[in-house]
Amino acid sequence: MLGVLHGFAVILGIIGAGYLAARFGVVKGEQRRVLNDVAFYVATPALLFDVLQQSDPSIVISPVMLVTAITAVAAAAVYVLLSRFWFKGDMASVTLGAASSGYVNANNLGLPVALYILGDIAYVAPLILIQVVVFAPVILIILEALRGNKRGARAALLRAISNPIIIASVLGLVVALTGFELPEIALGPISMLGAASVPMVLLSFGVSLRGQRALQAGTNRAAVLTASGIKLIFMPVATWLLCLAIGLGPHETFVATTIAALPTAQNIYNFAATYRRAETQIRDTVFVTTFASLPIIALVAWLLSA
Repeated sequence: MLGVLHGFAVILGIIGAGYLAARFGVVKGEQRRVLNDVAFYVATPALLFDVLQQSDPSIVISPVMLVTAITAVAAAAVYVLLSRFWFKGDMASVTLGAASSGYVNANNLGLPVALYILGDIAYVAPLILIQVVVFAPVILIILEALRGNKRGARAALLRAISNPIIIASVLGLVVALTGFELPEIALGPISMLGAASVPMVLLSFGVSLRGQRALQAGTNRAAVLTASGIKLIFMPVATWLLCLAIGLGPHETFVATTIAALPTAQNIYNFAATYRRAETQIRDTVFVTTFASLPIIALVAWLLSA
């Protein structure tokens, strides 16, 4: 449990440093996007390649990944069902709301949680691959189709293929599967760049919190609270029950449930902003789940880590 507390202290400390940097004008306005872009295009791909090239490829098709994928789809389905009875929304808003219920932040917060709490980044690297290669194209195809783009499927697939995180992850898996060993002179810079990923994404997130107000009147609070409840309560509980049902071991159950308790991915807000649909709703869901997930992950660690 001390390791979990240490992990949260590190994560919150760096987020706090980012917030203070914005508060005192060290980083202003859109300058935080520089951190995002460098982390997305350089540091995080380097980190994922470094982790996956020395990992066990069986993790990608492990029961943990299967359980997590199933409960993510179930969470999205529950949101769609509740939206038909509790609150109304257009197809794009429902699609994005469903995505915010099950698409976890395996990158910005998943990586540090895996590093400091689960003890191995390799647990979330395959999930990032599954979400960006499988889940994201489905979401984008629907959004493209709803705005009349007949080339939606092709556009979404091209976006997935050209994603630097996907390219690095696939290359890392290829190296692991083939057993090819890169020379240290090549791995050195990759490892050093990868080490910058987690601090950069946490700093950027801290900067983004400056001036943000959530759950204001007229912002579809019902949808936000529904998605947040499904993400933070239904998905971890469903994951835990499914792990018990199929007989996973204590550590695998802990890993799967912790991953399920991660907050909504900021990628979903990027989709909403790009397509100009449900932007405030998704922004608030990301905000609420990010902070509310911390005590929930701590509770999961306290109950299941042994």
